[in-house]
Amino acid sequence: MTSTDSAAQTPAKAPAKDPWDLPDVSGLVVGVLGGTGPQGKGLAYRLARAGQKVIIGSRAAERAQAAADEIGHGVEGHDNAETARRSDVVIVAVPWDGHGKTLESLREELAGKLVVDCVNPLGFDKKGAYAIKPEEGSAAEQAAALLPDSRVAAAFHHLSAVLLQDPEIEEIDTDVMVLGEERADVEIVQALAGRIPGMRGIFAGRLRNAHQVESLVANLISVNRRYKAHAGLRVTDV
Repeated sequence: MTSTDSAAQTPAKAPAKDPWDLPDVSGLVVGVLGGTGPQGKGLAYRLARAGQKVIIGSRAAERAQAAADEIGHGVEGHDNAETARRSDVVIVAVPWDGHGKTLESLREELAGKLVVDCVNPLGFDKKGAYAIKPEEGSAAEQAAALLPDSRVAAAFHHLSAVLLQDPEIEEIDTDVMVLGEERADVEIVQALAGRIPGMRGIFAGRLRNAHQVESLVANLISVNRRYKAHAGLRVTDV
């Protein structure tokens, strides 16, 4: 066999996938657990304003519906279990001290769902904010351990709730670091972030790297206090 024949029989290598070739997520229903809190409410508002169907959840359905009515843009409010059942993608924006119990109680409703954890395990003392490292390594890894039948990703950690909720602000000038185990799931989250004007979703590794992403919020809180700002992140040369 000649070298030419050998080359002819070697299959051509498929071109590398464009990392910015992201899926159409406009038809997905996004649920936000903890949607009555500042972060969850802000995310719900921005996604709904961008045209996404959004349901916010709370322990009390009445409280969720009141927050949904305040947000507008077609947002619905239900209790956490109903929100999980009716959503394709579920963002977890509950307080850290209720994170584990909330997810454990919703294991059945979240089975088969893409769960996006944006919880930051933080403590506060006289010196300011500091990072807490959960036994599992991070909030996202705790979610993965508690939800074995769900697909868990991590994202939306470094966003200012003040900016998210301000209707006068047209664009949110920031990048969202997205972590996960499956590329398809990560790209869904990236695409959701990209629906919000000014925002990009950037792949930032697997869930084992979530702790440092969650921890960085403590640094941003220090930045905000010193400079009276609402700091976010931009990843350069990407």
